[in-house]
Amino acid sequence: MGRILVTGSADGLGRAAADTLLSDGYDVVVHARNAERAASLAPLVERGALLVVGDFTDREAVRRIAAELHQGAPVDSVIHNAGVWCGPAVMPVNVVAPYLLTALLPGPRRLVYLSSGSHFGGRPSLAGVDWRGVRAGSYSDSKLFVTALAAAVARLRPGVLCNAVDPGWVPTKMGGPGAPDDLELGHRTQEWLATSDDPQALTTGGYWYHRQRRQPHPAVNDEAFQDRLLQALARETGAAI
Repeated sequence: MGRILVTGSADGLGRAAADTLLSDGYDVVVHARNAERAASLAPLVERGALLVVGDFTDREAVRRIAAELHQGAPVDSVIHNAGVWCGPAVMPVNVVAPYLLTALLPGPRRLVYLSSGSHFGGRPSLAGVDWRGVRAGSYSDSKLFVTALAAAVARLRPGVLCNAVDPGWVPTKMGGPGAPDDLELGHRTQEWLATSDDPQALTTGGYWYHRQRRQPHPAVNDEAFQDRLLQALARETGAAI
């Protein structure tokens, strides 16, 4: 049973995934952005989860979490679940933080990035992107970028199983109570990709929806776009993949 990091696990899909993985006997690392949200994870910590705390809008906090994890037992899988819907934190949390964690934690054998059907509305342009969160960012653009990041990492790290997941529009705090998709199905695919020995789960470079591999936005598998994205994020963070 490997160690699995689930970012953004104080509530919603991240909380559901961490809860299920703990119940299945995995060594789980849960994450919250601050002490107040960390307190809500006490039931999972009491069941054996390790807790890390850090605001993903702060790059130094991301670096600190990576260093803390590097000093402990190896992390075998990461579910990059943390995300925000709107506001200045969109690019720092949805794109920069998962990029930086990927660059600073080279050991995991499986990486799962939370995408969204909204990525189809994203613009494959890096012109004028505000990576630092001074102004509000586009959620659709951020999900296109993180889906392309997943494809790029799959290409550059052939020994790693790396995939993106659209969990569907589910009734979480972000999705709202009227969301039409299934909350249970919304977290099962990322757990499956992070742990399963099913032949389909042992593939890489996919974009998944409810355990079905789908075709993403054309820019996702455009290697030139992937390279431009990685170069931009390397310049921003000083860390290269």
